[in-house]
Amino acid sequence: MGYELVRVALTGGPPAGVQIMAERTDGATMAVADCEAISRALDAVLDVADPLPGAWALEVSSPGIDRPLVRMKDWNRFAGHLARVELALPIEGRRRMSGTVLGADEKTARLRLGDGAEVALPLGAIRRARLVLTEALIRATAPTRQSN
Repeated sequence: MGYELVRVALTGGPPAGVQIMAERTDGATMAVADCEAISRALDAVLDVADPLPGAWALEVSSPGIDRPLVRMKDWNRFAGHLARVELALPIEGRRRMSGTVLGADEKTARLRLGDGAEVALPLGAIRRARLVLTEALIRATAPTRQSN
């Protein structure tokens, strides 16, 4: 359909929900019509699959400017920008960190902390990672946020 899946999350509700986060493969800004198209395409499939017991809702959205860093390619694409990370288990005695994204490989994301120290974070240990909204991030993403 011309979209790439960024993240699928189950939300607790009520009602419970399936949250789909996607972006266009052509780099253009996601519009409401894009979210509607994805929702229509998935609606019938999810109704048959019925992924959650009882009533639930489908939510389709774009990742936004201060997007989550989920995939290795997200970490590499946004190298040089600030991010906040929450870990499932502490690394170097810390569960929460912020710093400059340095990139990632198949197993590890790298972050430069405010004190200059660099940390390697196993991708599987990251509970949440999200870009911090800064002027630099707004400038860097401006060309891809143009109206269609």
